[in-house]
Amino acid sequence: MLDVRDLCVHFPVRSGIIPRHAGFVRAVDGVSLHIQPGETLGLVGESGCGKSTLGKAIVRLLKPTSGSIHLEGTDITGLNQRALRPLRRNFQMIFQDPAESLDPRMSVQAIIEEPFIIHGLGDRANRRKQVHELLDRVGLPATAGERYAFEFSGGQRQRIGIARALALKPKLIVCDEPVSALDVSVQSQILNLLVELQRDFGLSYLFIAHDLSVVKHVSDRVAVMYLGKLVELAPAETIYRDPRHAYTKALLSAIPSPDPKVKRAKILLEGDVPSPINPPSGSAFGHRMSHPRYAETIGVDLSLGQIAPGHWLAADPCCISNEDLAALRKASGTRQSPA
Repeated sequence: MLDVRDLCVHFPVRSGIIPRHAGFVRAVDGVSLHIQPGETLGLVGESGCGKSTLGKAIVRLLKPTSGSIHLEGTDITGLNQRALRPLRRNFQMIFQDPAESLDPRMSVQAIIEEPFIIHGLGDRANRRKQVHELLDRVGLPATAGERYAFEFSGGQRQRIGIARALALKPKLIVCDEPVSALDVSVQSQILNLLVELQRDFGLSYLFIAHDLSVVKHVSDRVAVMYLGKLVELAPAETIYRDPRHAYTKALLSAIPSPDPKVKRAKILLEGDVPSPINPPSGSAFGHRMSHPRYAETIGVDLSLGQIAPGHWLAADPCCISNEDLAALRKASGTRQSPA
């Protein structure tokens, strides 16, 4: 369904009274991944690691600096907006904040109907019927179409955003932290809705989140991202049962236990996240932790290697065991991309 290879998204930085080029923000820096039809790939990491930028680049809301994006075998990386328009029916996006992503001046009917109008689908009566069907499918009454988005709660607004994303019957939906702005009691309802829709329509999801406990319930595989790069990628069950990268272990330790009697050892991360404008020349996570082996990583290839079937891990001596490092280095001659 989706094949991303060595994708980079760099934003120019300008400074001075007379703005001059002063570098780049390396928001996404060489990411490769793939998603199969009907699969959910969870993408997790701290705020600012480049998850949302990657998602927006995949649906071409942002222009990639380099790399390639193939959707069902079609290279959409360099297409202009005119060439992209007919293809956009196949991929859509659900945004993090429904209050910001829904136009407050438009009725719900107009918001959901807009994709049909843009692509010239159906007459007015047919479009109205389809909007009512979409509202019913996401658990809202048909009368909701006559109201405005700001009249609804956060969970209801997100249902409207989901209905809009479903309008053109896409095959891939990028879910950019779709429940992070919602109350905990509403999050499970939206997650269950997304799972039901995937089952009924055969959707593929790229599910972006910073909360591993949320990703666990919806993902088939999980990719862990740190400072613009993937550091671990594996089936969801493997990630939660046998994490190998130090950063993945730290994220997992932050998941609260539902049993107050069970105390889980938390890994407290030291230091600050390095600047994406001037990233370390070696291991970004090792630099943050002032790891004694950081010097070994300077100028060394730390790209992902396969440590076990379907389990990809960054060959970083600061973050993985010596046994895993030795296995990755042994297999480096035949290393392939996880895409």
